[in-house]
Amino acid sequence: MAGEAAGKAPGKAPGGRRVAVTGLGVVSACGTGAEAFWEGLFRTPPDGHRELTDWDPSPWMDVREARHTDRFTQFAVAAAEMAHRDSGLTEVDAERSGVVVATALAGVSTFERQTVIHHERGGRRVSPFLVPMMMANAAAATVAMRQGWRGPCESLETACAAATHAIGHAARMIADGTCDRVLAGGTEAAITPTIVAGFTNMRALSASGRTRPFDAERDGFAIAEGAAVLVLEDWDTAVARGATIHGEVLGSASTADAHDITMPAPGGGDAARCIRLALEDAGVRPEDVRQINAHGTGTLRNDEAETRAILSVFDDCPPVTSTKGATGHAFGAGGALEAVAVLLSMRHELIPPTVGLTTVDPALAVDVVTGEGRKWQPGPSLTQSFGFGGHNGVLVLGPAG
Repeated sequence: MAGEAAGKAPGKAPGGRRVAVTGLGVVSACGTGAEAFWEGLFRTPPDGHRELTDWDPSPWMDVREARHTDRFTQFAVAAAEMAHRDSGLTEVDAERSGVVVATALAGVSTFERQTVIHHERGGRRVSPFLVPMMMANAAAATVAMRQGWRGPCESLETACAAATHAIGHAARMIADGTCDRVLAGGTEAAITPTIVAGFTNMRALSASGRTRPFDAERDGFAIAEGAAVLVLEDWDTAVARGATIHGEVLGSASTADAHDITMPAPGGGDAARCIRLALEDAGVRPEDVRQINAHGTGTLRNDEAETRAILSVFDDCPPVTSTKGATGHAFGAGGALEAVAVLLSMRHELIPPTVGLTTVDPALAVDVVTGEGRKWQPGPSLTQSFGFGGHNGVLVLGPAG
C-alpha cells in the first residue's frame, strides 16, 4: 500500500492505490461520536467495566429490528452510519463498495440469555432469531444491508487483533483495486456474567476495575463494549469528490506467535516481526515513526512482551500511549477504537495520555505518554493489537497530505 506520503522510505516502489480515511464513527462508554470519544480519552473513567448502560438503538433502528439484533450488531450499525455520514458519500457504485467488520465474541450475550431460557423453559421457548443474532458475521451483514453495499462483506474473528486485521484487510482491497471504498472496523458487546466470570477465573481482570497499562501495579483490565468503523476510500476518488481526509492507511501486517492460546510469546519476537513487516509494507523507517498506540492491556505479561517487541525494533523509542486506560479493553473492537484515537490525535496535534498510569514500571523502558498528553507534529504512527491465540496485527497510519 505504499504511496507518496511524507515519511516514506526513499525509493520504495508503489504498492497500489493510496488509501484515505474519510469517515469516522464511534460508539463507546468513553464517548459516542468522534469528538465526544476524543474528549473521553483524557478523562479517568469510573472503576469497573465500561458498559454502555444508557444505550438506546432507536436513532439507528426501529423497535422491532433492535429486538432481533444483538448489541454487537447494533453498535456496528450505529458506528457505520456515523462514519458514512462523516464521509459525505452520496451516490456510490454498490458493487465496488465493501464491508469488513470484526469481532471477537460476537453475539455472546444473546447466546447466554437463550441458553438460560433453554435450560429453564425448554427448547421450544428458544428464539428463532438466536442463530442470526449470535453469528459472528451478523454485524458485517447488517451494515452491508443497511448501506446497500454489495461488494465483499466479511467478518474477521482474530480475538483482540480482529479490528486491526479488518482495517488492514480492507485497505488492501482498495489498494489492489478490488473496492473503491470499504466500511471497516470492529464491534463488541461481551460484558455478560459468564464472560466476566471466565476472565476473572483466568486472572486477566483488574481487581480494582481499573486498566493501568505499563503501571508498576497493573493487575489486569476492565472489559469494554462498543464499536468503531472507518470509511476507507481510494485516495484519488476521495480527492476528486472534495472529501475531508482524516488520514491515510500506509500499511499493515499480520503474524502469529504460534506459542500459546492465551499468553503472548514472552520475548515478543513475532510481535516485533509484525511491526517490521508493517513498516516495510508502508515504506516507513523506524526512525520516522512519531507515535505508537500500544495494545497495552495492563496485564503483566502483555505489557512486558509488547515492550520487548517495541525496543527490539526502535533504537530511539517514539512516544507510546495506551488508550485502553480510558476506554477499557473492547476485544475485537479495540484496534478500531485505537485507530480512531490516532487519527484524532493527528487532527488535534496532541497524543492522549495513558490514563490510569501513576508509576511507570521501571522494567518497561519505553517513553510512555502520561499527564495531560503530549503535543506532537503528526507523522507516521502505529496501532498495535495482540490477541489470544497469538494473533498479531499492526497498522501504520499517516496524516492527510
